[in-house]
Amino acid sequence: MSGTQQPTQKVKVNVKLGDNNYGKAEVQLMKIRRDRPSHELKDVRVRVGMYGDFDAAHTKGDNTDLIATDTVRNTIYGLAKEGFNGSIEEFGKELIKHFVATGPKVTGAFAEFTEHLWDHVQVAGQPHDHSFVRQMPKHTARVDSRDGKTFQVTSGIEELYVLKTTQSGWEGFLLEERFTTLPETNDRVMATFVTTRWEYAVDSCDYDAVWQAVFSQIQETLTDHYSPSLQRTLYLMGEAVLSRCPEISRIWFQMPNKHHLKYNLERFGLENNNEIYHVDPEPYGLMEAWVERAE
Repeated sequence: MSGTQQPTQKVKVNVKLGDNNYGKAEVQLMKIRRDRPSHELKDVRVRVGMYGDFDAAHTKGDNTDLIATDTVRNTIYGLAKEGFNGSIEEFGKELIKHFVATGPKVTGAFAEFTEHLWDHVQVAGQPHDHSFVRQMPKHTARVDSRDGKTFQVTSGIEELYVLKTTQSGWEGFLLEERFTTLPETNDRVMATFVTTRWEYAVDSCDYDAVWQAVFSQIQETLTDHYSPSLQRTLYLMGEAVLSRCPEISRIWFQMPNKHHLKYNLERFGLENNNEIYHVDPEPYGLMEAWVERAE
């Protein structure tokens, strides 16, 4: 057919495999310790990824000596039965050592955790032996190793919702700008979901004790100052955590400003003495920063 455009012939280019890993994600694990009158439980979502010589699987479709991801899942449950009596960080080290030892082509691995926290139900002021209520904050962790012997550990907190009803403001910001409509205030509700993670200055420690210390310190710091901005509170939280926890080298925060807006009741003939608020879900201010030890 004259005038018909011929299809462009595809040219195969040379490529190579870059950094890669494989494993199992979204493994939902619960372990209940029943060897004592008052039961204990761990409720964890786990992801494991393995590093190694996996070129043949990608470039040739050769699966020789590869650990099946189904096996990875089974291993998580099996090793939880045999161990996992401490922190998720230590359990991550156990998992990585196992896969490096048993996988012919595995040279390293990482393990990521999201732990849902449970407290005993209180009955007449006493914790019940086998009834629990799940808490909102989560304990997160990532353990990474390229050789199965040395480990980089990061721990964190997700969904810690904190709020102060006064002792917070927002003043002194740029007002002489044509799109600025927000008035200054020295008395507002400050609320935020704290997401944080931290790196360690030591090879090993009591990870659960450090996590609890960070969890407590963030809440204590919220209470101990007038906050001229969410940024200032973020910084003070980081400073306080590093002062309290020598095991930590630096800490990262993500803190959205969950706006609580005073609702206009005057149009109904009612006075609003900072009592009734509309909680605005979006858009919201978002602050992120690392707080680090100075040299």
